[in-house]
Amino acid sequence: MKSIMRFLEKYFIPVAGRIGSNRHLVAIRDGFVALMPILIAGSFAVLINNLPIDLYQDTMLSIFGDGWKNFGGNIWWGAFAVISLYLVFSISYNLAKSYEIDGLSAGMIALASFFILVPQVSPSGGWGDINWSYLNSGAMFVALIVAIISTELFVRLFRVKHLVIKMPEGVPPAVAKSFASLFPGLIVLIIFSIASMLIAKIPDGNLFVFINRVVAAPLTNVADTIWSAVVIVFMNQILWFFGLHGSNIIGGIIEPILLPMIQANIDAFQAGLEPTYTVTKVMLDTFVYMGGSGATLGLIFAAFIVAKRKEHREIAKLSIGPGMFNINEPVIYGLPIVLNPFLLIPFILGPILMVILTVTSMKLGFVPKTVVIVPWTFPPIIGAAVATASIRGGILAAINLVIATAVYLPFMGALDRSKTLQAEDHE
Repeated sequence: MKSIMRFLEKYFIPVAGRIGSNRHLVAIRDGFVALMPILIAGSFAVLINNLPIDLYQDTMLSIFGDGWKNFGGNIWWGAFAVISLYLVFSISYNLAKSYEIDGLSAGMIALASFFILVPQVSPSGGWGDINWSYLNSGAMFVALIVAIISTELFVRLFRVKHLVIKMPEGVPPAVAKSFASLFPGLIVLIIFSIASMLIAKIPDGNLFVFINRVVAAPLTNVADTIWSAVVIVFMNQILWFFGLHGSNIIGGIIEPILLPMIQANIDAFQAGLEPTYTVTKVMLDTFVYMGGSGATLGLIFAAFIVAKRKEHREIAKLSIGPGMFNINEPVIYGLPIVLNPFLLIPFILGPILMVILTVTSMKLGFVPKTVVIVPWTFPPIIGAAVATASIRGGILAAINLVIATAVYLPFMGALDRSKTLQAEDHE
């Protein structure tokens, strides 16, 4: 055990730390986080429209008439149909701010650059006819790439003094920032316009189709497997064990892959079709990270069952409230779990068993796939039922919580006895 921990401390943790501090991954992560209120609202609107209960559907129809679904449909359109536009601005804004450059100007330039690359689909070859499939979740990878490239170009050009127009003192700050960004922004748009013309020469003649075929589709196929889910959970747990915020560090890597998958499920659910993808961030949040990373709600229950030492029971009492909303810092750092060899095995093994059971159950059709984005702070079991729009989701989450508790029990008992023996030796 000690040799494994030394190996991880020497080789794994430094690399993870560098990844977690990479400005581009941080900007991607924060860009996706900024979209959560919109996505949660949109997914609940879809649930309101498509809750698979005949009595509910009939009641809504009888009360509000044939157009009752327009309410949720309008929210879905504003949230999901153009999600890539929000993303390109959000990532660009956060990346520019990390360079201490005006994020608003960078975001607007990135948005304009994105639209330059969007194909016009008018049969007459005119301007302005845009298929919304170039703006929704299917365009996220292009949005991500455009946001990073346009912002990097903008930042470097902004630092060329001869390209920045400096306004005299007394000019309103908003006006000064606008003129300062004029030439750097113009050059970025010229570059993207030239790129758009060159892209027309590639085999697909369409950057969106090319990126989805070469990048997005292969990544999605790999991500939607039981082994990818195990790897994601393992990485998250290892990072947390060493005191690093695993979700934040790997968020910039997995969010661009997993978020389009849950949105594809939502679109299928809205259309009355079978959702496609199993491994989504919502699945991890509601079926695996119950109580927080490590399924620490199971650890808290285990402490109530077997712990005899006062400090362990007090920590469990203090942690149960936040744990019901998947906030586990009190138990992570209070027990602690960080660098505690007694809890390394259950902290990793429990969530891995839970994700294997969940993915297997969903792929076999025993439990529906996730179709609603719920906040990660949603109470366990309830969150799983809402995320799958099915009571079966809540039942599986309850089984997972029992598994987590059972895995933690012997190790929590061993930790408790060890502390008691240590206390007796000091007496």
